[in-house]
Amino acid sequence: MTQTTRGLFVAAVLLVATAPGRGDEAPAIRLAEVIEEARVQNPEIKAARARAQAAAYLPAQASAYDDPVFSYESWNAPESFDVTRADNNILKLSQRVPFPGKRTLAGTAAERDADIARREADMVQLEVIAAVKRAYWDLWLVHENLLVYSRDKDLVERLARIAEQKYAVGQVSQPDVLRAQVELTRLINRVTTETLGVDTARAELAALLSREDPGSIGIPEEPVRVRLEQDIGSLTEVALRQRPELAAQQASIARFEANRRFARLGYFPDFEFMAERFYNFDRRDGLGAMVSISIPLVYKYKYDAAVGEANARITTAQAELRRLQDRIRREVQQAFLRAKTALAQRDLFLSTHIPQAEQALRASQTGYETGRVDFLSLIDSVRAIESVHLEHYRAEADFEKAYADLERAVGSDVPRDIKQ
Repeated sequence: MTQTTRGLFVAAVLLVATAPGRGDEAPAIRLAEVIEEARVQNPEIKAARARAQAAAYLPAQASAYDDPVFSYESWNAPESFDVTRADNNILKLSQRVPFPGKRTLAGTAAERDADIARREADMVQLEVIAAVKRAYWDLWLVHENLLVYSRDKDLVERLARIAEQKYAVGQVSQPDVLRAQVELTRLINRVTTETLGVDTARAELAALLSREDPGSIGIPEEPVRVRLEQDIGSLTEVALRQRPELAAQQASIARFEANRRFARLGYFPDFEFMAERFYNFDRRDGLGAMVSISIPLVYKYKYDAAVGEANARITTAQAELRRLQDRIRREVQQAFLRAKTALAQRDLFLSTHIPQAEQALRASQTGYETGRVDFLSLIDSVRAIESVHLEHYRAEADFEKAYADLERAVGSDVPRDIKQ
């Protein structure tokens, strides 16, 4: 081996030595178990549920009357403040009573706010689960890429030994040996990079699961080959029925309608009732009563503005509902087409590209060993099959992530047709 070849080999060995060890692999993880863990442990989901629970306590507060008020008055007491000698000691109990229907409508509006909070919690859960699925398949992809590079590294190591043997007997020139070592160094570098990529993908998934130790996340299971036989029209109909965003927006419209009815009741007066007990120093004691009534017509323009605001908010909410419906149709269609495209690419790789690339590699390897193919052609075949495998696994991952986006767009799990 020449000094240049020996230097390349030493560099490759150093790269292997600096690559982080994988150690003992954690147990394999199943997607269903990961999703369930996210539902239970993800802090964003917990916070959304807590907000919904808090909002559920608001209707009882909004629909209740104001607290009754007890007051005491002492009139013309002596300077010693001996209240027993005051001319009048008065005990009062008062209660403000809104016009009938106002508190009920306030409670109705608060109930709609609680509905919105519940739907927002559902939205958060859908988003988190979709993110978990994407992170899961990103982790699967980087594991598969690592296997591809490791397998090709082993292959190039064998080819490098063959090149060295042929060079030793004068069948090939030194550049063949150097090319083999350069290619080996490239693959060792890719193995190192993908090993670090595994840690990055684990950290992403661990954050979504609220795990402190990303190393506890094992290798994802292999995807099940499926067909995408669903009709995009039926999926869109399901999405328009199930998406929590639409339910939240419909609850928002109902809330603004309750606010409009409440604003119209603003033209009607509120009341205050008061009962009094008089204790008089030198006269007989007695009772008193008082009724107060507000006069909203004095500032009628204020209530006109409240009704106008409510009408404008209803119009805005209805337009927003239409915008959401259009967005959901687009999201379903885009996710469906992405899944279809990735599925077609995956099937094409499995049926055509991979068999052809493997056949070309076998022919090139045999041809090089017999001297009918040069080393550059052999390396081209190695890189071609490497590229085909990487693109195949990326198509697999793209399909699974597009399917996750499709389920997010539909608002629920989409049944899979298993491919036999």
